[in-house]
Amino acid sequence: MIISREEILTWPNAITFVRLLCIPLFLWLVFARDNYAAAAWLLAALGSSDWVDGYVARRFDQMTEFGRLFDPAVDRAMFLTAIPALLWVNALSWLLAAIILVREVWVSAVAIRLDRLGAERLDVTFEGKTGAFMLMFALPMFLGAVSTLSYAGLLGWLAWVFAIPGVVFGFYSLLWQYVPEARRRIAAQSPQRE
Repeated sequence: MIISREEILTWPNAITFVRLLCIPLFLWLVFARDNYAAAAWLLAALGSSDWVDGYVARRFDQMTEFGRLFDPAVDRAMFLTAIPALLWVNALSWLLAAIILVREVWVSAVAIRLDRLGAERLDVTFEGKTGAFMLMFALPMFLGAVSTLSYAGLLGWLAWVFAIPGVVFGFYSLLWQYVPEARRRIAAQSPQRE
């Protein structure tokens, strides 16, 4: 698949690219500065901007195949960066981290399998996006809960309010939407491969 320059140079992709560039800043705030409050606020802003790039893409008709691949890849990069960082500073339980990572690895494996078979990629569902969005708010709250913020205790409680439904939505989308749809697409590809 050849991607044109016009498909890459869009406002939604620029927003997503800025999110990608901010990941090292997040790591610097956590590990070099021990500024968990600023890191939590940055992570929350990055999670919020995930909604913004999708809105801009739909509003200005700038949805591209590159964007459909780039945005979830940056989402996964954020999860795969934030979760180990939060584990390192004891802001996140190992069990919750494992549950989130298992789901992310499973979704990635499904996507890779479909790509290798030449099947059409899966679109993100409302439930999948909702789960990711809730976790993108839960993770900064977990980090804020171990910071010096005056409302750290409240953030610790709110983090679970977002994390539990985020995990439920995430696994619902995986087990009842993505996996069954992937099986249908793989089955549809099988006669073409023979």
